[in-house]
Amino acid sequence: MALYLVQHGKAVPKDQDPDEPLSDQGSSEVEDIAQKASEKGIQLELIEHSPKLRAKQTAEIFEKYANPGQGIREREGIKAKDDVSLLANEISSDQDLMLVGHLPFMEKLTSYLLTGQTEQRVVKFQNGGIVAMDKDSDSGAWMLKATLFPYL
Repeated sequence: MALYLVQHGKAVPKDQDPDEPLSDQGSSEVEDIAQKASEKGIQLELIEHSPKLRAKQTAEIFEKYANPGQGIREREGIKAKDDVSLLANEISSDQDLMLVGHLPFMEKLTSYLLTGQTEQRVVKFQNGGIVAMDKDSDSGAWMLKATLFPYL
């Protein structure tokens, strides 16, 4: 099972639009990353996103390229300040899943899965970028598999 963690694409500032949809740049960068991930053979069964518009729009772009069998759906518990341990205990190891959410949640979830701690940051996310993780079938430990970001 692969777990793909994605921070939503760059959004329009709140003072310009209170719903904070993806900006043109954000949409373009997510589109580019989604296309590259597709070319690399990303396979997903499901994409789950936070209730925020920018996360939904990001998930919809990835859906076009990854064509997950179960589609996309909204999920509670992956907003910026939600408790990562609750979600970590729910992640199933029997399907390839993409979660699209926010910082600091995504960075804390990655840290928690890899180290058991939320405050030890192990990866710096970028808007629209992917952190791919896998679970070792023997030990049950999570491992960092790959990253794909808009910028080096």
